[in-house]
Amino acid sequence: MKDYIEERVLEIAKYILKTNATVREAAKVFGVSKSTVHKDVTERLESINPLIYEDVKKVLEKNKAERHIRGGRATHIKYKAERKDGVSLP
Repeated sequence: MKDYIEERVLEIAKYILKTNATVREAAKVFGVSKSTVHKDVTERLESINPLIYEDVKKVLEKNKAERHIRGGRATHIKYKAERKDGVSLP
């Protein structure tokens, strides 16, 4: 594996651990796709640093378990904003 890829994998992993970021948030910060972040932290990281891999895996599992809650909140906020603007709901 190329050095720059290993560096990116470790940087993304450290960022996720530090901020409890989702894959989507990490992808935005590092300017790569969600697929790249996911592959970095689920496949490549395990061979680079198994200890960090286990910690990142826990954060990602927590984020996945909470995903439906974040989606529900976003929908609630969206429709609440539409009501304030006077836009009728479908």
